[in-house]
Amino acid sequence: MASAVSFLAPAKLNLSLQVFGKRPDGYHHIRSVMVPVSLYDDVTVAEAPAGISVECDAPGVPTDATNSCHKAAALFLAWAGTPAGVRIRIRKAIPAESGLGGGSSDAAAALKGLIALTGKHPPPEALSAMAVRIGADVPFFLSGGAALVEGFGERLTPLPWNIPFHAVIVRPAFGLSTREGYARLGRKPGAPPPRGYIPSFRTFSDVAAVVRNDFEAAWGSSHPEIAAIRRELVSAGAAAAGLSGSGSAIFGLFTSEGTAREARGILAAGDRGTGRRVFVARSV
Repeated sequence: MASAVSFLAPAKLNLSLQVFGKRPDGYHHIRSVMVPVSLYDDVTVAEAPAGISVECDAPGVPTDATNSCHKAAALFLAWAGTPAGVRIRIRKAIPAESGLGGGSSDAAAALKGLIALTGKHPPPEALSAMAVRIGADVPFFLSGGAALVEGFGERLTPLPWNIPFHAVIVRPAFGLSTREGYARLGRKPGAPPPRGYIPSFRTFSDVAAVVRNDFEAAWGSSHPEIAAIRRELVSAGAAAAGLSGSGSAIFGLFTSEGTAREARGILAAGDRGTGRRVFVARSV
């Protein structure tokens, strides 16, 4: 058995995100088409004599019990019934507070690492319960691949994905709080949307047509930069552009890596002094 294992943790894009009524448990009913993309954190899980320690190379990311990887390790070790400890090292490329799912993806990678490290695999129900307790996006990252995500994030319908795309992702100089975003939406308690909706993607145009995000309206008055960056992406050739998750990252969709990199060059040319970061990623 290896004494340390590493997994890549991909970012995700919410090609669409609709938020419906608030649930009795405080979460909201959502419906989202989510696709993993090739912007990765690197998560290494190693044996330790006892306890849980988390290290991260990105300033500002907590490494205490509030860290998603720490939560994943605590739940897994409690299930496994082992007194052994783990050391988790996170190398960040996915910016925090961006709506790209970095923390949730890291947690899913940590769970995969713990399974590989210990040789113990929780039953599907137990693993799913762990994922839900850590965070709403963790089940998606554990499943791998594109999915229609419903409930509060725990109900997944895999979507066969054979329409590759490239995305230019712009992370502004500011992050956004998911909790505040939902508060700004002001959704009242309500029932979930009718079930049975399954999107169909046959062409790149189908992918572009689905792009929408309810959080754009929530942030519009306080962060006009979001709409401005969307316009920049469309002007640079994006077939569609939108916010990912609750923000703050905005993405534009392109048919090829070449056109995406040309667009990145256009946006990067105006970046001096803005503090924003621009990435190119592909669907995976």
